[in-house]
Amino acid sequence: MLPHQQQLQLSSFSSLYDLIVPKDNLLRQINELIDFQFIYQELVNKYCLNNGRMAESPIRMFKYLLLKTIYTASDVDIVERSRYDMSFKYFLDMSPEEAVINPSSLTKFRKLRLKDTDLLNLLIGKTVSIALEKGIIKSKSIIVDATHSLSRSNPYSALDVLRERSKLLRKAVYAIDKDMKGYLPEKNTSNDLQDELIYCRELERRISSEQTLSSIPAVKEKLNLLKETLEDTEENHILSTDLDARIGHKSADSSFFGYKTHLAMTEERIITAAVVTSGEKGDGPELPKLLEISQNNGIEVDTIIGDSAYSGKENLKLKDNQGQNIQVVAKLNPSITQGFRKDEDKFDYNKDADMFVCPAGHMAIKKVRNGRKDVGTNQVDTYFFDIEKCKICALKDNCYKPEAKTKSYSVSIQSNLHQQQMIFQESEYYKEKARQRYKIEAKNSELKNVHGYNRAISYGIDSMQMQGALAIFTVNLKRIIKLNL
Repeated sequence: MLPHQQQLQLSSFSSLYDLIVPKDNLLRQINELIDFQFIYQELVNKYCLNNGRMAESPIRMFKYLLLKTIYTASDVDIVERSRYDMSFKYFLDMSPEEAVINPSSLTKFRKLRLKDTDLLNLLIGKTVSIALEKGIIKSKSIIVDATHSLSRSNPYSALDVLRERSKLLRKAVYAIDKDMKGYLPEKNTSNDLQDELIYCRELERRISSEQTLSSIPAVKEKLNLLKETLEDTEENHILSTDLDARIGHKSADSSFFGYKTHLAMTEERIITAAVVTSGEKGDGPELPKLLEISQNNGIEVDTIIGDSAYSGKENLKLKDNQGQNIQVVAKLNPSITQGFRKDEDKFDYNKDADMFVCPAGHMAIKKVRNGRKDVGTNQVDTYFFDIEKCKICALKDNCYKPEAKTKSYSVSIQSNLHQQQMIFQESEYYKEKARQRYKIEAKNSELKNVHGYNRAISYGIDSMQMQGALAIFTVNLKRIIKLNL
């Protein structure tokens, strides 16, 4: 049962927070920045208002999950820290002497209360509205990119994950007490998952029974991590390969198994939209959706900045979509402008002369277009060079065939859109905006390296979306706080 209204916890000790939690503490700043009542309004229908045991506040439960993302820790460790860390208690709206929740409540909250909730768009929309309200977002450009997250079951099987976790735990124990080697169970040597589960459970039991040892932070953290992995594996080991994850490619010879999160971000580094897909999905097709979500969140967009993955024909059409006149700052795929040529064989395009210049610096003298227009066949522009210059050129060995009567260079032109984009790529506006793209790569790095977004913490795309929602909510709040100082 959920109370009809949230009640403020009053305590004679609450004044301690003013002494202990400084004004520049991140959690205090977040509490002062945002009213979390929107979480209550979103989840109130998931609770019974007049029957059953009194439920924990959904706002407090959500804040626990947010703490997990901010500090990248297990459920058990976050709850334990909230027992003695006054900044945690302040953030959770607890009185200093109040008891903490049971860590298992967080699992139930994720599975029962957050299920079927569009948390990703809810949290992004909330932070964007705060940024707009405070006048932080002034640009009309969004930078787009996709970042990958490895599946929880990648690159190891459930068996390998358990072995790695138990290895880290034993290592932490031996660093403190080498004599424990004779007390711990003999390692499992078979490749049977059930045998490994039995071994890890026994390892956990014996170390937990040594209360002095298991209470040491270095051991306790590894022990809690093994417990959490055991529980998750016992529930999901039949599906040890994540059914929603797929193999994607970071490059021609580098692959990963997991998910992609497609992001849109303003030049002020506020994420305005996100779409989570399986790893094999292309980046370009998600652009219209990112644009639509950003606009629905109140962002005015006149320029989209991305890499060549976003230069597809459908995305270039966004320029004239519904009269929006949106520029797409995305370099055309080299196969469009130069064909599949090696770097040393590529010619430079001179937009003013509308001619290509060879590596030796000679400009074409004539251009001819071949191919029938609008019949489904690509047209080709062929540029002809002065053959007399080619005969005496220092680079002729790699370029000019002896006795050839002509020297030409051909470029496939698939549409007028591509021609317009080639010209746009040479403009100062394009070059200025293209220099902003690094910002989203830095944001991807923050999500992965600071907030654990390099790997999924659970199985399935729904869990990945929840993880993404909390990670993006966190980095947006931190950015707003920084810009609002």
